[in-house]
Amino acid sequence: MHTDSPAQAELYGLDAESRQMAVETVRQLQKRMLTREKILEYDAKEIFPEEVIREMLGPEIGLQLLFIPEELGGMGGGARDCFAVTREMCKICLGVGTAFFAIQLGADPLLVGGTKAQKEKWLGRIAEGNALVAYAVTEPGAGSNVAGLSTKAEPVTDDSGAVTGYRITGNKQFISNGLAADFITLLAKTPEGPSFFIVEKGTEGYAPGKGEEKHGIRASNTSPIALTDVFVPVENLIGGVPGKGLKQANAVFGYTRVMVAAMALGAGEAALEIAIPYAKERIQFGAPLCEKQGYTHKLIVPHAVRLDAAEAYVETIADRLDAGEKDLQVEGSIAKLFASESANQAADDAMQALGGYGYINEFGVEKIKRDVKITCIYEGTSEIQQNIISTFRWKKTRKTKGAYYEEMAAAAEGLSPDVGGPVYGRCARVVNETVNLIHENGLTKTQYAMFLLADMMTHVEVGAALAHKAARHTEAGEPDAERARLSARIFAGEVAGLVAQNTVRIVMGCDLFDEEAVKSFMKSVSYNDLLAGLQGLIGDMDRMADILFGR
Repeated sequence: MHTDSPAQAELYGLDAESRQMAVETVRQLQKRMLTREKILEYDAKEIFPEEVIREMLGPEIGLQLLFIPEELGGMGGGARDCFAVTREMCKICLGVGTAFFAIQLGADPLLVGGTKAQKEKWLGRIAEGNALVAYAVTEPGAGSNVAGLSTKAEPVTDDSGAVTGYRITGNKQFISNGLAADFITLLAKTPEGPSFFIVEKGTEGYAPGKGEEKHGIRASNTSPIALTDVFVPVENLIGGVPGKGLKQANAVFGYTRVMVAAMALGAGEAALEIAIPYAKERIQFGAPLCEKQGYTHKLIVPHAVRLDAAEAYVETIADRLDAGEKDLQVEGSIAKLFASESANQAADDAMQALGGYGYINEFGVEKIKRDVKITCIYEGTSEIQQNIISTFRWKKTRKTKGAYYEEMAAAAEGLSPDVGGPVYGRCARVVNETVNLIHENGLTKTQYAMFLLADMMTHVEVGAALAHKAARHTEAGEPDAERARLSARIFAGEVAGLVAQNTVRIVMGCDLFDEEAVKSFMKSVSYNDLLAGLQGLIGDMDRMADILFGR
């Protein structure tokens, strides 16, 4: 096990120097193999650079070793390490990043559920650089509903009745690396329940389809896979026991959705890294755009702040994963929902920031915008994440009698106003009261109200992570401490505004309460005090713009 410091001795993964070396490896790939010209060519011609991906896995680079355990010939990287490398790769190209991430995703069922022999054989092949892998779960009729799969795996028995293998029939859709994968980890329904299998390319009845023509991530391959009476030996049943597939899938959602958040974060940052320098050079009406609040405060600063918030939250969850926490499915959903939606909005406004040039391919922003949209869709749409967040956090809030958000509020209120602590604490308490209101009035089946609640929960939890990070960096005297404090205060204003707005929408929109009841509830949650979170907002945005644009 490698550690960053004695204080982090319990965290799995690489030391800080080794992690930075892995990030630098990706940056060198950009200079040598993934140049801007190549990336634009892959996008324009819808080229899946399979040879480049395989070279990245080869002995000279071996980037996939990052997520392979040391005992199987890998580097033993943890969530923090994979987050850093995935983010950096997706700054270069989300399509190439998707192809690489698909290998890790395909390996996950083996990592969490494989037998020792299966890990040695199949993860060993990945470690040696001999295998492109795909994760085959999604189906045409089921989408994000993993439990609704129809692909069947019928047991095959010998004369004594012992199971010797399975015959699999069904269809998989939207499979990243589907056409090129040397083997896939596939979810199918056995008599005992959903189960993961390893299926090799070239097996009779296994038929990858033509790559999809996509809106974005054109440098990745996305293909359907048809399986007709495909025989898979019993040794390829992951874990050796049928019926464990959903448990295995759920075990990695917290992790994989954090990685999608990393992908989105990298793409969003890449968009701002184009728009910010442009504003320093572009003169409009006698002054550079970076001196105009209509550009900085509308199109850049809010997105830089949200990406800072996403980074703080993902880092927090990655630390918890590396500390050995297992049941972080809701946290993974929060990370993915917030980071993907924030990055999508950042790319959209980066296009706007460049005006007509933003709409032209050669400037790169419109490609990022097309690419990043997929992060709001794959690994579960934003709406699936909202459903998970609101349902599980509602249940947790009620089960703990409000202690979950009360403890979060108390911790935030213990922080300085300089990082927005009291604002986040107040917002957490409003979430608590709103959960109780929804529960007591039977609104948990009103999906739109629950989605509004999910957004409140997401922003409060992300904001609390940002405030704590800003406090830590301030105490440690980190070089980015001022930016962290500004981001925390600016985002506190956004969280307060969203919590106030969504509370009003729920209370008034559901049409269950008379005017007096509405007033009483809004008073009980100190609605007017929420608006105090906007105090000094424009001045903070001015100072944030000074930092971002080097003014």
